Amino acid sequence: MSEPAKPAGPVLDLDQSASAAAYEPVPDDGDGGKAGRFWSVRRVPAGLLAVVVLGGTGLLLYDIAAVRADRPAMHWRRTTAAHLEEWRLDETGVLAAAAAAMALGVCLIVIAVTPGLRALLPMRRDVASVRAGLDREAAALVLRDRAMEVSGVQSVRVRMGRAKVSVRAQSHFRELDDVRADLDAALGTGIRELGLARQPALTVYVSRPPAKKA
Repeated sequence: MSEPAKPAGPVLDLDQSASAAAYEPVPDDGDGGKAGRFWSVRRVPAGLLAVVVLGGTGLLLYDIAAVRADRPAMHWRRTTAAHLEEWRLDETGVLAAAAAAMALGVCLIVIAVTPGLRALLPMRRDVASVRAGLDREAAALVLRDRAMEVSGVQSVRVRMGRAKVSVRAQSHFRELDDVRADLDAALGTGIRELGLARQPALTVYVSRPPAKKA
């Protein structure tokens, strides 16, 4: 492992010192092939949408059949037809309704074609018939516990993303570069032991805790 880069510029006072370093993703040594993201089942949204579409279609078909049988159309369809005759395509309300419908359609398409479950990180597939995932909050908690074991670390905040892990630590003693180097080693090992299919990059920030006011 290469030595941590020295911070550029003058060294600040102890109560204001800070140190940061970025690290590339750790190579994946697994032999089980790649694992894609988990797809959300989306049963509730799909069921609600199906009920709404089925109900609206059934009501419209019933009204059309009633008109074919020489019965008057439903009040809501007569009212809607009368309003549509009065509206113009260049009116603000019509354009706003069309834009809202288009935005809703785009959102539904995006939801339909994306996997979802962003909080679940796919793990390496050592066995082809087994798929496993790790919750992002649980992974962040594991890395936080690893970081708290490093000597000199007083507090740690870990943000676990799908492609990057951001760690902010405060050290109340020891040199910041030494603490950062130990965090690099401990967290690098921790990330490898998580067994993720895609090893995230690691960014570590180390600073002194703010001075207490008298």
